[in-house]
Amino acid sequence: MSAQNHPAPQAAAAPVIETRGLTKRFQGLVSVDAVSFSIAEDEILGVIGPNGAGKTTLVNMISGTYAPSAGEILFRSERINDLPAFRRAHLGIARTFQVMKPFPGMTVLDNVTVGALFGRDGGEKSMPRARETAREWLEFTGLGAKIEAQADALGGPDRKRLEFAKALAMGPKLLLLDEVMAGLNPVEVDEVVELIRKMRGHGMAMLVIEHVVKAIRSLSDRVMVLHHGEKIADDDPAAVLEDPRVIEAYLGKRRT
Repeated sequence: MSAQNHPAPQAAAAPVIETRGLTKRFQGLVSVDAVSFSIAEDEILGVIGPNGAGKTTLVNMISGTYAPSAGEILFRSERINDLPAFRRAHLGIARTFQVMKPFPGMTVLDNVTVGALFGRDGGEKSMPRARETAREWLEFTGLGAKIEAQADALGGPDRKRLEFAKALAMGPKLLLLDEVMAGLNPVEVDEVVELIRKMRGHGMAMLVIEHVVKAIRSLSDRVMVLHHGEKIADDDPAAVLEDPRVIEAYLGKRRT
């Protein structure tokens, strides 16, 4: 058989996000130390580590809040180190925040409409379409009955859902979730886990920072562990959570 009859091998799809030796220093203190990783489309990467490990600093560099001290950030194979945060949003990078701060004096619907207007590819081009997109994501996140409520009057769990809706309305290809389960009771944690599972299949990669190990185990395709700014593990959840280095650094001594 001639070579012409053999199909050409398929090239592996480029990761949605890739970092190479990503480093952040604050006046000589190394917060993130040469961290390299990648996330594929529709993949969920869980990120765990003790307080001060550099997890939020990592997200801040990817989203454009902080400039890296060294290393590279590649988004869909494009180097984005020097892009401001709004340009990264236009490319398709969205995030949530640990401290939830809805736009005060605005309704739930208007809060999410802002996300729709300033998202991927410059956002929706008309207000009616932006509001329709906002309504769709509010229904998706379970806030459809509260679209006319004042956003700053929402309770904690609903503010979490609003954070999701604002980010999703931006049409992200990469969604960065920073401790979205913090402060929730076990039932509310389970609800957020189910919401994140529903988001699979919407053509995005997700990075989830979380301290709730049960949630990380059940959600993540892979888990990366940071300790003193360094990556000490990156593997499937079961392997990572049994890793002696991870147990020592984060989970505590193994029970006998």
